[in-house]
Amino acid sequence: MRGPKAFISIIGTVIVLAAVVAYAAHAAARRGSAAAHQTSATATAKSEPGGNRRHGTGTITPVSAAIGLRPGVVSPSAAGLAAAMATLPKLSSLQLAGQRIIYSYSGLNPPSDLLWLISHGRAAGVIFFTDNVGSKAHLAAVVRELEQAAASKYDPVHLPLLLMTDQEGGVVRRLPGPPVLSEKQVGEARDSSTQATLAGSGAASNLRSVGLNLNLAPVLDVYRQAGNFIDEFGRSFSKNPVKVAKLGALYATAEQRGGVAATVKHFPGLGDAARSQNTDLGPVTLPLSLSAIRNVDELPYTSAIAAKVKLVMVSWAIYPALDKTYPAGLSSTIVNGELRDRLGFGGVTITDALEAGALKPFGSIAARATLAARAGMDLLLCAELDPLEGYHAMHSLNTDYLHGTKAYQAAFKAAAERVLALRATLPR
Repeated sequence: MRGPKAFISIIGTVIVLAAVVAYAAHAAARRGSAAAHQTSATATAKSEPGGNRRHGTGTITPVSAAIGLRPGVVSPSAAGLAAAMATLPKLSSLQLAGQRIIYSYSGLNPPSDLLWLISHGRAAGVIFFTDNVGSKAHLAAVVRELEQAAASKYDPVHLPLLLMTDQEGGVVRRLPGPPVLSEKQVGEARDSSTQATLAGSGAASNLRSVGLNLNLAPVLDVYRQAGNFIDEFGRSFSKNPVKVAKLGALYATAEQRGGVAATVKHFPGLGDAARSQNTDLGPVTLPLSLSAIRNVDELPYTSAIAAKVKLVMVSWAIYPALDKTYPAGLSSTIVNGELRDRLGFGGVTITDALEAGALKPFGSIAARATLAARAGMDLLLCAELDPLEGYHAMHSLNTDYLHGTKAYQAAFKAAAERVLALRATLPR
């Protein structure tokens, strides 16, 4: 996420080794959501009800299972999955698209149009930035207002909204309070394992104190050079991928034990980006070898996935060794091939900011939204501080869904199902 731009040991080793062995097999089948990249139509179509696929026995099965997706190491809890399956058939196509949108707004109070979208089941959640916070008491009141909107009779979902922020530690904090240490300071501490656990639990308690339930942290980038893009603000635990894997898993585990969903980022890794290579500002290409990507940058994700992290944020950089054309978050080869098939992640994927400068070559917000969804991204982060951005993204997804093949529509529902299952497991 947009940290710099906004203001500007045995357990770990065992986890890593176990994860590497567990994910060695690469699935042969490609997902339905790995359909060819395409831009969306601009016309808005009428809504239609969604639903789950039934097998001949009459038993309702998860959409993801019905279309042949293996669940991966991280799969929804039974309760979360049941709630998602019960909710999905109630949604119109527009509400189905809305379950994949994270909105943002400017100032201290959410605008009426955002409250309307939430109250009509057309939002998965909201991201908060420093300018939205004010006092913690005020933010807590805003959270209650948003949840009240979600309880509307016009919203068939009635599950906790995804209410998130970037509370990494160090410079990148939207709320006052823990975690105070940056990830680099945690990594350099003599008792780094203890400090990583404290950072995760501190982030969780801080966010829960105002009603937030999802953190876009920890960062799992393995920095290469002192002062580069990810190290400049102390956002990486270490140059050592095994250490990053261990500390990241401890941070995420403590955070989720505290009732806050953890998000590891920025897959497959921004650790090699130079100081000037900021995907918020423009296109970034990282010409790493496939060996470096898999043995260094992706290594921390194996331990995070084994630790059952709930979300993975995918970067906007281009990795020619994996995909010469598309940024990672627009690449089915990376999202479905590397993250889901090779590493076995079955949780929720989330984009970085959809308005990022790195995506300028890929058209409008509507076009970017469609490309990201077709690449396999579950949640689209609309962080431009204007609900209209999310509105355009939602309508683009809706149009694309209505004009999609049956296989694509099934994959679309599977993405919404994962989001709903996540929402069902989080506290209000």
